[in-house]
Amino acid sequence: MTSLTLPLTIRFPVIKLAAMEEIQEQEFSIPCHDIVYSVEFSKFEWSSRLLAVGTTSRVTLYDCQFQDENDEVDEFDYNVVRDFQIGCSVHALAWSPETSPAVVPKLFGFAAAGSDYKIRLCYSDGKDNDRVQSLEGHTDFVNSVTFEPTRGMSVCWHHEEPLKILVAQKNGIIKIFSLSAQQQIMSLDCGQIPLLAADWSKSNCLLIGAVAGSDWMTFDTSVSSQPTEKRQAHTEGANGFAWSRSQENVLATMGRPGRQVKAFNIRHHQVSLCITQPIAYGLSWHYKLPFLAVGGDRKVHIYRVICP
Repeated sequence: MTSLTLPLTIRFPVIKLAAMEEIQEQEFSIPCHDIVYSVEFSKFEWSSRLLAVGTTSRVTLYDCQFQDENDEVDEFDYNVVRDFQIGCSVHALAWSPETSPAVVPKLFGFAAAGSDYKIRLCYSDGKDNDRVQSLEGHTDFVNSVTFEPTRGMSVCWHHEEPLKILVAQKNGIIKIFSLSAQQQIMSLDCGQIPLLAADWSKSNCLLIGAVAGSDWMTFDTSVSSQPTEKRQAHTEGANGFAWSRSQENVLATMGRPGRQVKAFNIRHHQVSLCITQPIAYGLSWHYKLPFLAVGGDRKVHIYRVICP
C-alpha cells in the first residue's frame, strides 16, 4: 500500500446568512482522486486530528492541522497517513477508539462499510504493517457503522453513556438500548418519515437530533419522547444530520434540492452556513474545532462554521 502526495487548495467563498448579512466563510479543501462518498473525523480527543475519507475504491487517512490549535500552521495543512485499497465504494466509516497516533508503534483503526455489503475492519501502524478483516452477512447496503453491536439508519454511542446505544430507524422511531441489560430503555418518535439520519450530541447527552422528511428535529430526553424543536431543513428532503462537537447549539444537515449543506444555530434560530455543491456526501465535525467536513467531487470540503 502506498501513500499519496496531493496538492492543497484553499478557497474563501462569500456565504449569505438567513438575515441577508454577508460574511466571509472560510473553506479549505483536500483534492482526492475520485468522488468522496463518506468522511469521518475521529470523535476521540487523542486522535481528533485524523480524518478518514472513503471514495470509489479506497479509504485514505489524513492527519489534519489547523491554525486554531497550532500557531505554526499556516491556516490549514494535512498529510496522508495511509491509503487502503477497498475495491468498492465506501459509504460509511467509523474510527476505532483503539486508534493511537501518539504512541510507538502507532495504531490506526477504522471500520468501512462498502457497496458490496461487507464491513472491513482495517488496522495499520502507518508503515508496512496493515491488517484488513472482512465481515460478511448483510444482504443490503450498510447505512452506518460504529464500534458497538446494533442496526438501523444511524447508530450512535455517547462517551458519557458507554453502556447505551442509539439506533435510528427509517420508520421515524429512535430507540435507545441498554447494553448491560440487553433491552430497550427509551423510544423517541419523529412523527414523520423517512428518518434518514440521527446523531447524539457530544456536548449534552440528553440532546438527540435527526432529520425526517424535509425537517430537522431535536429531542430533550429529560422532557419528552416527542421533538422539542422542529424546523424545515431542505424543501425536497433531508438525508444527513450531525451535531457540532465543539458548539453545543450548532447542527449540520444535508439534503435536496441539489446537494445542499446547511448549519443551524438552534439557540439563535440562525442559518450559519448554506452552500450547494454539485456532489456532496457525508457530514463530519472536528472533535474540538468548528470545522465541518463534506465529501465532494474529487475533493473534501472543510468549512469553518462559527456561530455567536
